[in-house]
Amino acid sequence: MAFEKLRLPSGALLLFAAGFIAASASPRAWMTASVFVLAALAVLWPLARPRRPALPLPEPPAPPDARRLSMLQTQLEHLPVAAWLQTDTTLEPLTSRARRLSAPGGVRDREVLNQRLRTHERAGPLSLDTERGSERWQLQRQSLAIEGKRQALITLTPLEQELESESLQAWQQLLRVLTHEIMNSLTPIKSLSETASGLLNEPDSNDELRTALDAIARRADGLSSFVSNYRKVSQWPQPTLAPIDLSALFKRLQQAVGQGWRTRGGEAHFEVSSPGLRLMADEGQLEQVLLALVHNAEQATADQLEPTVWVQARQTRGGRLQISVRDNGPGVAAGLERQIFLPFFSTREGGQGIGLTVVRQLMFGMGGRVRHVRPLEQGAMFVLSF
Repeated sequence: MAFEKLRLPSGALLLFAAGFIAASASPRAWMTASVFVLAALAVLWPLARPRRPALPLPEPPAPPDARRLSMLQTQLEHLPVAAWLQTDTTLEPLTSRARRLSAPGGVRDREVLNQRLRTHERAGPLSLDTERGSERWQLQRQSLAIEGKRQALITLTPLEQELESESLQAWQQLLRVLTHEIMNSLTPIKSLSETASGLLNEPDSNDELRTALDAIARRADGLSSFVSNYRKVSQWPQPTLAPIDLSALFKRLQQAVGQGWRTRGGEAHFEVSSPGLRLMADEGQLEQVLLALVHNAEQATADQLEPTVWVQARQTRGGRLQISVRDNGPGVAAGLERQIFLPFFSTREGGQGIGLTVVRQLMFGMGGRVRHVRPLEQGAMFVLSF
């Protein structure tokens, strides 16, 4: 690199020397001057060639930790939830959905949203006043301690669209059932009333008239029973929560239903994983729930040679209590897992379709939930979680 800087002055010096020697005009001097000229050209020739632009040096690849951090930030940005990181002094949005919720077109009052996020300590549903109206969200809060500093990760999951879809499907199903049952009763009542009216003017028609009136009365009783069942589904007293000894409850249920299952050639098993297992619930309503599920199992196993039902209570690894009711019947047909909880939906001929609806409503009132689980063995299984 140092020689490159000396090329130009070295070449000039060689040319000057060649000219000085050539000035003597002797033949030998001309030969020496030619040598000096050739040496000068050799030194200066690299300077005459066009220079290529220097290529930029490739940037070193980012370290693996930096690439992974960038990827995680991109994934976090596009999470389908609104998420914030709360510290003692700040509330920082972590996802694009959180920023959109706080931006114009989101909530009506950003300060109200921030205040509710800071002070809403318990997880659960949260209603927000947005530009589109009141919307329901599910709030979750996870406390953290990083480098000795307390923080909290807050997420909001939208519920409005899912709840509206579920509600619409339930109402459509309910209207179909109500229309079907009411028309099934009103159509024959109207026809029989017209028949009875015509018989009033005919002699010796007392027997036929009495038959028509009896049929009208039976259809009216059927409609009254349907309305009564509907009221049973839609109205239920608030639960009174108290500690329940599950071993004692299962013993009473065994005495209530065990003989009936043995008479059919089967067996009803009630098992508690721990003798001292207790549950905070309404004892009467929980008993009603279990009797309804055992009754469903009895109907489902009507064609089994050895009908069996297993009712088991256990505590899961997360500390939650679960009660499962499993039978050895044919099980729930594929595709009907969610419909079986709709009001008045039944897969049995003549079934009223209110048993599982009542079970679901009672469980919700006690702060629990019920779901259908397809067991590895034959049959159906319903799991109650508290």
